[in-house]
Amino acid sequence: MKVENLPKIKLGAYPTPLEKMSRLSALFGKGDLFIKRDDLTGPALGGNKTRKLEYLLQDAVSQGCTAVLTVGGPQTNHGRATAAAAINLGLKPILVLSGSKPEYLSGNLTLDAMMGVDIIFDNCHMEEAVKTAVEHYENQGEKVYFIPMGGSDHIGTLGYIMAVPELMRQIEELGIGAKYLVCSSGSMGTYAGLNLGARYFGAAFKVIGIPTKPLEDSYVIQAADFINQISARYDMGVTVRADELLIRNGPADKPYSGAAYNEPDPLTRKYIYMMAKTQGIILDPTYTGKSFRGFCEMLETGEIEAGSEPIYLHTGGMAAVWTKEHLDAMQGELFDNCRITAYTPKI
Repeated sequence: MKVENLPKIKLGAYPTPLEKMSRLSALFGKGDLFIKRDDLTGPALGGNKTRKLEYLLQDAVSQGCTAVLTVGGPQTNHGRATAAAAINLGLKPILVLSGSKPEYLSGNLTLDAMMGVDIIFDNCHMEEAVKTAVEHYENQGEKVYFIPMGGSDHIGTLGYIMAVPELMRQIEELGIGAKYLVCSSGSMGTYAGLNLGARYFGAAFKVIGIPTKPLEDSYVIQAADFINQISARYDMGVTVRADELLIRNGPADKPYSGAAYNEPDPLTRKYIYMMAKTQGIILDPTYTGKSFRGFCEMLETGEIEAGSEPIYLHTGGMAAVWTKEHLDAMQGELFDNCRITAYTPKI
């Protein structure tokens, strides 16, 4: 069956908006800049995971599963979105998260707790923890559907393959000559899906991925292998080489990814504040702040040419702004630069 005809459950509101960033365009003076608002879809703050979950949870329901288990870091956006989507479908949500149980709930963990998610923390052996959890719940009568980190497998990636024709229609309707689409690249599902979809559907734009953690030498090779495997599975007739993929991490001494995954980074915050002040759009410090920095710096250096009408994909993740480590890092910067006045009434 062609990818266009594969079944899915509807979780999001589509098409997500494609908007001109007028004030940011004026600030850079490089022509019109656009943003695709995939932060505005799906349950529990939505984000890019929604498109993937539509295919993954269709598979879960078709198999008669009663529970969904997925994995990630303590502040996983994917885990939060998966839990919300599972609840929406009457399935039990279970998260197995890396690290130790925190003493304080913040960010996505607060939302997970609000939704009544079963959360298991494991500091050492994730695979063993997942196996044990699946056995535990199935002994209680559940049929558990496992979703890998980020929902980035051959099924979940379909969500972003099929996002491409939606975007192509919007580009045509708006009369945009977009040459580039810039997105975050973590577990690869979003970047791989967009890249494969762009090639399969003949899109005019090139997809540039910005890593969310320091770029390993094997990452681009793995991305090419992943794209080729999915293409072969669905008989899409697309083959890519690693040297054809555009995955950019910026200067070696100041990479777009920052020093580590989810580690507070002042350069990332600079661009988060820029977007908030120019467009009133909120980015997050773990994913979109990094990729937006890459988008802006590539405009400044000319790697993204002036007048190419590039599109930035906002993948969501806003809850990460309210994680304790990032709030702590922002306190001084925001208080020093914010117009906050205490009003004392006259007596």
